[in-house]
Amino acid sequence: MTPDGSNGGSVLEPDVVESIVATPTAEMAAQPDLDRTATELATMRTLAIGVMILAVLAIMYTLYFARDFLLPIVFAVLLNFLFSPLVRALSRLRIPTPLGAGIVIIALLGAVGFAGYELSGPIQRLAADAPQTIAVAEGKLGKLLKPLERASRAAEQVTSAATQSTDGVRRPQQVVVQGPSLITRAFGTTQRALGSILEVVILLYFLLAAGDLFLQKLVKVLPSRGEKRLAVQIARETESSISTFLVTTATVNVCEGLIVAGIMYLWGMPSPFLWGALVAVFEFIPYLGSAALVVILAVAALTTFDSIGHALLVPASYLLVNIVQGQVVSPLLLGHRLSLNPVALFVGLAFWFWVWGILGAFLAVPMLATFKIFCDHIDALASIGEFLGQRDEDERRLTVR
Repeated sequence: MTPDGSNGGSVLEPDVVESIVATPTAEMAAQPDLDRTATELATMRTLAIGVMILAVLAIMYTLYFARDFLLPIVFAVLLNFLFSPLVRALSRLRIPTPLGAGIVIIALLGAVGFAGYELSGPIQRLAADAPQTIAVAEGKLGKLLKPLERASRAAEQVTSAATQSTDGVRRPQQVVVQGPSLITRAFGTTQRALGSILEVVILLYFLLAAGDLFLQKLVKVLPSRGEKRLAVQIARETESSISTFLVTTATVNVCEGLIVAGIMYLWGMPSPFLWGALVAVFEFIPYLGSAALVVILAVAALTTFDSIGHALLVPASYLLVNIVQGQVVSPLLLGHRLSLNPVALFVGLAFWFWVWGILGAFLAVPMLATFKIFCDHIDALASIGEFLGQRDEDERRLTVR
């Protein structure tokens, strides 16, 4: 100890003044139980909660900043679940798995190319006529839009007055630099979009051609026979459920698109197959997709027909078909086990739209359903799968009692 009371040892050792004693701020204040605090902090539950919070934040951070890398992989994995049953069916016909995967990929690219070629003309005409279409629709709904027009003119007058000073000298207007367009945000540049599509196609082929490769590797590394059998059972049931969900959902959406295309043809709408294709694609986005289609169909019908009543029958017909599909057909085909409750669906849609944009909104339902099916087959995650699912009638009656 040095004369000034400090430790004269190494610089790495703290200086301790033994004459100073820590006392509470008030004489009657409770003494902190440091041993109990240390015990609570050291419990496994506290550590598990802290690690879980950090893990969730890390996952969200990774999903947001690695979206350009993860999006093609997620697309390829979901398409693999969708087309794996077809590749297995070809293998039962003594067609080698790599060759069957190539046949499926070529057929998929041919179908997408043919659909894009057939719909390119109507899409170009629709995009070229969009300003005139909106103008005609506004003219037919002029009575309903007059209050909005008056409010818009009032806002413009207020803005014009605010840009002038009291002495009548007009102030310079601010220049606002617009951000990237909606299409640019959704798909990025053409080069990046083509690169992502190529990555999805190549990865999808390798996944389909691999078949049960990863399952065989997993079975090989597991130690006991019971764990091997359980892994195979979980993998088979999960893949079967996910494939059933994706195939059923895609089939229902395509059938709904064909029905809507037929209705549009009967009503006399131009390019009925374009509207059917839009329905089949937009139905993958719950709520928002149908709402956007109602608006688009209403605007297109108002520019096509002279009668407003006749024009409003077009979106009303689609809305009726959508309600029947969502409330009757899908629950009947998917059942309670594969259905998602509306709250989880909306929260998941908002989350994936925030993380990955429009493409995330398209993938929200398949990813949520895949996660629910995975949780249903893992005992440790069964409670999460139960919260994501619908409530059946037995639960409803028990809650009422």
